[in-house]
Amino acid sequence: MTSGFDLSPIDHAARVRAICADADGTTLHTDLTDVRWLTGFHGSNGWAITRRDELIVGTDGRYGDKAREETAGTGATIVVEQRADRLHRRLVELLGDTEVALDASAVTHSTWTRLAADIDLVNRPSPITRARRMKDAAEVERIAAAAACADGALAEVEPNLCGMTELEVRAELEYLMVRQGADDRSYETIVASGPDHGARPHHGASRRTIAEGDTVIIDVGALVDGYHSDMTRSWVIGDPTPEQREIYALVAAAQEAGLEATRPGVQATEIDAACRAVFDEAGYLDWYIHGTGHGVGLDIHESPFHSPISTDVILADDVVTIEPGLYRGGFGGFRIEDLVHVTESGYRVLTHSPKRELN
Repeated sequence: MTSGFDLSPIDHAARVRAICADADGTTLHTDLTDVRWLTGFHGSNGWAITRRDELIVGTDGRYGDKAREETAGTGATIVVEQRADRLHRRLVELLGDTEVALDASAVTHSTWTRLAADIDLVNRPSPITRARRMKDAAEVERIAAAAACADGALAEVEPNLCGMTELEVRAELEYLMVRQGADDRSYETIVASGPDHGARPHHGASRRTIAEGDTVIIDVGALVDGYHSDMTRSWVIGDPTPEQREIYALVAAAQEAGLEATRPGVQATEIDAACRAVFDEAGYLDWYIHGTGHGVGLDIHESPFHSPISTDVILADDVVTIEPGLYRGGFGGFRIEDLVHVTESGYRVLTHSPKRELN
């Protein structure tokens, strides 16, 4: 545990028992996030093999002790080799001549080709990726803690936005999130200000100084024990113009419509459509240039995804964002984003920074 929070332990042993008990043959897991979710081990190189009542984790010499420590109690057999070619040979030996399931979406074409030269691979969706979708109480606890770190950092920085550069705001937020107890930032904080930068949803940050009259978008999240948070708030520096008031009010109304549509059993397209309908009715739909949200967990972007072409259905214990926005060069932009835990009856908001009204 590296975070500054007293968090409930994650029961990796129970996850291993469940995945291995349901195993149909042999499965190779190469997605590092899947490996971490299942076993607790996280590093830059590793894989896991699951069979009925068996778990094997392989990694290189940099992570041997770490893998043993982080998988303790799961019953995992740890395989460590110093060199990549030797680790590959051990993997081939362990898998033998049997058919091995691997999720092709989790590897590059070159990696699949290299593995398939020595292993009888069949493409099959990862059972871990499916299981990761619904968050348990310990996971929601970590995501909520990460959200609280971002809330606290933003509360300190917001009063001083005018006169700071975008880069200064980003650096201050990322420093303060760690001071609040986070392990790191969740992603590179977005600070987009003014009529041009504010019109770019993923602008990032620059040396531009935030000035009177600017629209400002800050998209900020923290990382706690591997789990991400995600939040966006928007402002006008100084007195807003009538146009700025109108656009901000539309974004706020669209976000509220998206939240109201969020509940188990709805199509993700319905959440997206609820937001778009507000913009369409007002004649601003062409200012909306991205999807409405996504799942959040050990990855910052994971299923479900809210967009016009999504095939996802919202499930209880999803943790998702609702984040409509409007952007136009010469005007700037606004986005409002909350992170919510989907419950049996609706949702619970995990991000608590105020959403300011433009008076």
